[in-house]
Amino acid sequence: MANTYTQLNVHAVFSVKGRGNFLAKKWCDELYKYIAGTLKETKNYPLAVGGYKDHVHIFFELNPTISVSDVLKNVKSKSSKWINTKGFVAAKFEWQAGYGGFTYSRSQRNDVVQYIMKQEEHHGKQSFKYEYLELLRRNEIKYEDAYIFEFYDE
Repeated sequence: MANTYTQLNVHAVFSVKGRGNFLAKKWCDELYKYIAGTLKETKNYPLAVGGYKDHVHIFFELNPTISVSDVLKNVKSKSSKWINTKGFVAAKFEWQAGYGGFTYSRSQRNDVVQYIMKQEEHHGKQSFKYEYLELLRRNEIKYEDAYIFEFYDE
C-alpha cells in the first residue's frame, strides 16, 4: 500500500497592524506558546515561534493536507482573538494582511530555529523592515513596495 511522505519546512513572517499594538515582552512567551498550540491543532509541527515588538516568525513542518495560506489565516485569526480576549493591548489588536513565506531544507532547520530564537538580539542591530526585505531578496522573491507591510521604525 502506498503512503505519502513529506518534509515541508516553512518559515512564515507576519506583522502587527497599528503602532499602538506592539507585542510586549511580558506576554510574548505566552503568545508564542499559543501560536505553537494553534499550529498543532491543524497537525502542523512547530519548530520555532518567536519575534520582536512588531512581528512574529513561525517555523513549522507543514501538514501536506493544508495550504500555507490556510495555516497562516488560522494562526493569525486565533492569535489576534486570543490577544484581544486577554486584554494585552488597549486598542483592538490585528495582524496586517499578508505574510512572507519561505521554505528550507532539513539541513537548514537548526540555523532557522536559532535565527528565530535570537530575534531580540538580532533587532538590536537591524530593523524589521531591513530583515524582511533581505529575506525577500535572499529568496529571490519579486515584490512591489506598495504591497509590503507598513513598517514601524522606533
